[in-house]
Amino acid sequence: MANKLKVTLVKSTIGAIPKHRATVTALGLKKTNSTVELPDNEAVRGMLWHVKHLVKVEEI
Repeated sequence: MANKLKVTLVKSTIGAIPKHRATVTALGLKKTNSTVELPDNEAVRGMLWHVKHLVKVEEI
């Protein structure tokens, strides 16, 4: 596994269900095309799995 993950919000959360909006916000993503680096652990991977249709993930 990689040490960090680079996560980019590629699709808007306007039409998403509220739980997915909250997950994207908890990941630290605010606007479309915003990017954050997060630690690669099971908690973050689980959050990303739920919003995989909204984000792009790269291993660093």
